[in-house]
Amino acid sequence: MIEESGKQEVKDLRSAIELLKAIPGQLIETDEPVEPLAELSGVYRHVGAGGTVMRPTRKGPAMIFNNVKGHEDAKVIIGLLASRERVGLLLNEKPERLGFLLNEAVKNPIQPVTVSKDKALCQEIVHYANEPGFDIRKLIPAPTNTEEDAGPYITMGMCYASDIETGESDITIHRLCLQSKDEISMFFTPGARHLGVFREKAEKLGKPLPISVSIGVDPAIEIAACFEPPTTPLGFDELSIAGAIRNQAVELAPCLTIGEKAIANAEYVIEGELLPGVYVREDQNTNTGKAMPEFPGYTGGAVAKVPVIKVKAVTHRKNPIMQTVIGSSEEHVSMAGIPTEASILQMVEKAMPGRLLNVYAHSSGGGKFMAVLQFKKSQPSDEGRQRQAALLAFSAFPELKHVFLVDEDVDLFDSNDVLWALTTRYQGDVDTIFIPGVRCHPLDPSNSPDFSPSIIDKGIACKTIFDCTVPYHLKDKFQRSKFMDVDPSRFVSELFNNK
Repeated sequence: MIEESGKQEVKDLRSAIELLKAIPGQLIETDEPVEPLAELSGVYRHVGAGGTVMRPTRKGPAMIFNNVKGHEDAKVIIGLLASRERVGLLLNEKPERLGFLLNEAVKNPIQPVTVSKDKALCQEIVHYANEPGFDIRKLIPAPTNTEEDAGPYITMGMCYASDIETGESDITIHRLCLQSKDEISMFFTPGARHLGVFREKAEKLGKPLPISVSIGVDPAIEIAACFEPPTTPLGFDELSIAGAIRNQAVELAPCLTIGEKAIANAEYVIEGELLPGVYVREDQNTNTGKAMPEFPGYTGGAVAKVPVIKVKAVTHRKNPIMQTVIGSSEEHVSMAGIPTEASILQMVEKAMPGRLLNVYAHSSGGGKFMAVLQFKKSQPSDEGRQRQAALLAFSAFPELKHVFLVDEDVDLFDSNDVLWALTTRYQGDVDTIFIPGVRCHPLDPSNSPDFSPSIIDKGIACKTIFDCTVPYHLKDKFQRSKFMDVDPSRFVSELFNNK
C-alpha cells in the first residue's frame, strides 16, 4: 500500500502530481509558451497520447504546460491517466489487477460527505457571472484538440447533479464546449448517462437542473465516474466507488450560487444550471461540422441541438491547474476501460465462479468496443462456457462490440500474444460467433446504414466473439514451449531490479 511503502498519499490532483514527480519517467514539464488552440494537444500527441490517436504517437509521461498563452496564471496538465502503469501508481494497485480493485470498490461503496466552507479549497478564488468582464473562456484554459474543433472543450469535467424529485446524485464526464462568456453546451450520449435522465425529468417539469463541473480532482474520482449501468444503476452515486478505492469518503462542498455540491478540493468548479428547452448548435462558433476527437479515433460530428448550461460562477484554487485529455488517447482507454473490466469481471464471476481469470478492455477499442477475456477451462464441462462468458460481457457492458477469448497461458495485455492465439488457436468458420442487429454505440462510424444495408439504424452493430481458446480435449497438444524459470536480474540488473 502507499502508506506502507512511504509513497505520497493521493487525495487530489496536486498530490497525484507530487507522487509522479518522485517516479522517473512519469511526468515532464515545459516552460515553453504554447497555444491552447490545437498546439498543446499537437505536442502531447507525440509525447504520450497513445490510444487510437493517428500515428505517430506513443505511450509516455504525463505533461504539464506552465506557460499557456492567454492564461498566465494557470497551468495545464494532460495525460495523467494515459498509461495503465501510471493509473496503477495513482490507485496503488498492480496494473493487471486494476479491474479487480474497481470490482471490489463497487461492492463496498463509501458514500461522499459534505464539508464546511473552510475546507472548500475549490472556492479560494470566486468569480460571479454577474460581475463585469466575466468570461469563462478567459478564466478556464480549456484547449482544443484540433483546429477543426467546435471550440474549447472541457474534457475532464466531473459533472455532478441530482434528481430533482428523489434527491439521488450522480457524477459523469461529458463533452462540454465553451460557447460564450457564460454558456456551455453539454453533449449527452442517448440513454447512456444518469445525468441525462435527471435533465430530461427537470425539463419535462419546466425547471432548470443545477449542475456543478469539477475539474482537476483525485484520479480515483475520474476513473469511478466512468462506470455505467447495469453495474451502477440509476441512483448509484459513483463518488462512492472513489471513496472505496481510497477507503475514505470523497469530500463535497456546497456551491455558492446553486443548490448543488462540488468536489471540495477540485482545481476549478463551474456552477450553473441546465436550462429547460434551451439548445444550441454545437459548432455555432466555427461552422466546421466537427465537435472534437472521440475515443474511436475519429472526430465526432457537431450535434445540431445540444442542451445549454448557464454559468452562474467559476471558483478555483490559488494558482489553479487545468486538467485536459485528448479524446482519442490512452487516457480515455484507462478511464472507460478499467470500469468496463470491473463490470465484466463482476457479472461473469457471479455466473461461473473462478473461470474468468482477467479482462482487458483493449486500447484499439478506446476502452469500450473491444475486450480480451482470459478464461481457464479446468474440466470437460467447461468447454462452451467461455462463449457464455463472452455473452455475459456484452450484457455487463452494452457498448462492447468485439470479444476475444484466450486461454490462461496467453498474456491478454500483449496484443502480439493475443494475435498469436488468433493465428494458432482459431478457425474463422467455427470459432467466430456473430450477433447481428444489437445496439452498440453511435460514435462507431461503421454502425450506420451507409456502411452496410444490413444495419437498420445508426448505432446498431454486429457484435462478434472470436474464440481463440483451445478445445479442452486438445489442451495437451497446444502446450507452449517451456523455458527454464530463472531470475534475470542476476545478469541484467538494470532492466529488472526496478520491476
